Amino acid sequence: MKLMLSCRKSIFLGLSFLGFFNVVKAQGTYDVAKIPAALLANASVVVRLEDQVYDLKNAGAATYEYKTAVTIINKNGESASNMSEYYDNFSSISNLKATMFDAKGTKIKDYKSSDFKDRSAISGYSLYESSRVKYLEFLQSNYPYTIEYSYTVTYNGMTSYPSWRPVSRWGYAVEQSSYTFRIPQSMNFKYLKSQGLKTDSTFVKDKIQYKWSCSAIPAMEYEPLSTGLRNLTPWVSLAPNEFEYDHTKGNITDWKNLGAWMYGLSSDRQVLSEPARAKVQQLIKDVKTDQEKIRILYQYLQQNTRYVSVQLGIGGLRPIAADKVSAVNYGDCKGLSNYMKAMLQEAGIKSNLVVIGNDMPSLNAAYASLDQANHMILCVPGVRDTTWLECTSNYKPAGFIGNSNADRLVLLITEEGGKLVKTPVYSPLSNYQKRHATVDLDDSGNASIQLQTNYGNAQYEDNMGIMLMEPVEQHKRLMHSLDIPNVNISSYTYTQPDKNLPVLEEKISLKSSQLMSNGGGKLFITLNLLNRQENTLSTIENRKTAFAVNYGYVDEDEITYHIPKGYKVEFVPKDLNIESEFGKYSCQIRVKDNTIVYRRTKSMTNKKYPAEKYNEYVAFNKKLYQADKLKTILAKVE
Repeated sequence: MKLMLSCRKSIFLGLSFLGFFNVVKAQGTYDVAKIPAALLANASVVVRLEDQVYDLKNAGAATYEYKTAVTIINKNGESASNMSEYYDNFSSISNLKATMFDAKGTKIKDYKSSDFKDRSAISGYSLYESSRVKYLEFLQSNYPYTIEYSYTVTYNGMTSYPSWRPVSRWGYAVEQSSYTFRIPQSMNFKYLKSQGLKTDSTFVKDKIQYKWSCSAIPAMEYEPLSTGLRNLTPWVSLAPNEFEYDHTKGNITDWKNLGAWMYGLSSDRQVLSEPARAKVQQLIKDVKTDQEKIRILYQYLQQNTRYVSVQLGIGGLRPIAADKVSAVNYGDCKGLSNYMKAMLQEAGIKSNLVVIGNDMPSLNAAYASLDQANHMILCVPGVRDTTWLECTSNYKPAGFIGNSNADRLVLLITEEGGKLVKTPVYSPLSNYQKRHATVDLDDSGNASIQLQTNYGNAQYEDNMGIMLMEPVEQHKRLMHSLDIPNVNISSYTYTQPDKNLPVLEEKISLKSSQLMSNGGGKLFITLNLLNRQENTLSTIENRKTAFAVNYGYVDEDEITYHIPKGYKVEFVPKDLNIESEFGKYSCQIRVKDNTIVYRRTKSMTNKKYPAEKYNEYVAFNKKLYQADKLKTILAKVE
């Protein structure tokens, strides 16, 4: 009997030790010391593991299982520790789990489902939206530490499939990541992937399973002006050819079919009420040209409606009916564009809704999917010219759709289906800043300065926000932006002289007591008063990513200095001309009587440049930086 007890005790101790060993082993899995040195270099976050499995049941149902473990190396990676997952009326989240580990991989805390918060995810500009979010904020200040979490999402309707982007940001390293996609053999889909990424596929019962994976990807250090990590990191984008969502079936095998489906969603929604029709006729009764009718109706839209997002079921894709928008005076991009289309239709002018990726790349001509677009505008084809309308803006003039919508492939919704067309290109000459300044100097070193600046197209768009600010905020913004020492602003105005043109006019009157510097009885003046090139770029050895400026532009500055009595011009710099493939720069200085006239022109292109050109670009900018420091010297008249 004693022997039997002894044996049982030994077995129990052995099992206990084995259990303890497994716990220790599990806890050590996320030991930061186990991360290869190559992955720690430049990393603020290391993705230890990431597994996502998307199991498609049919065209309208799927489950998505996600698990990840992320090590936060330092404070720069803190945002990666927070877990959040969105859901709506067509999805639900379950099996929420999370655990925190310290630097050695020892468990600190387990989180229960009840620890997760659940709140509405409706944006501040949204009125109709069913989106909610479950999230968990991990509070930890001792770096490094690791967060592991997982969950399951069940879908009962979808228009797109999850993509895979294991490297989502600068400073993220990846130990291992994988994406498994299962689809019934009776269905088909399409996908795009990064160059060289291997696709594994196999049959699993009645489904085809696709898998993509990667490992040991080092972090990339931030590179200024980068066009993105897409060409250097693995990724996969997937899209359905057929789907079911909110009692709606869609076929999007190509852009023509996708456009036909969207046309079907909106074709019966341009009916206006009798009062609304009468209003349109009243507005255009004495108007002779279509272009003028477009302008008048567009301004009426701007003055009488406001933007409100709608993301409720198919309402996220189908426009609100025009008579509804007319009655309530608000709508989202789809509703407002559709309402404008209805008014133009009443005026006898044909137009087309346009699906576009606002601030996104052009649509891929060979790959039709809804997740490449996030916005809708309106196109009015003309015999000689086409007018594009950004119907969510209360200020942009007719025909100007903004830099984030320009020069990209978009989808025109027509009766015959979708057609790919291109939006207007805003040339550097049209994206201008033209400034005239007069500076009156006295012998005490004081300066009275008058500025008038016109901003066009993209530069108008960049600066129009200050026109819409309250005076107190305008003054703060000006004081922050004016690079003039000891400045006192006397007055300023911001106006849009012609509501039909994307041009902002700025007028500023100010004074400064430190515009000139003294030395040896002479006065020194930096000729470029306001628009100097900043020296913020440094060379990067072995840069990895391509680069581009946000848009091409031309700046023209003319500054007239009235020199103080008792002084003469002793020295002026020589004229400069600097040219490269990145842009052009010139400045001329002319002296006549008691005035110095400084003229500067800088033009930049927004061509995409390969990584190996970056240091040449830095060198070009350094030349401009030096050129903008040119000084003239005034001496006392003997």
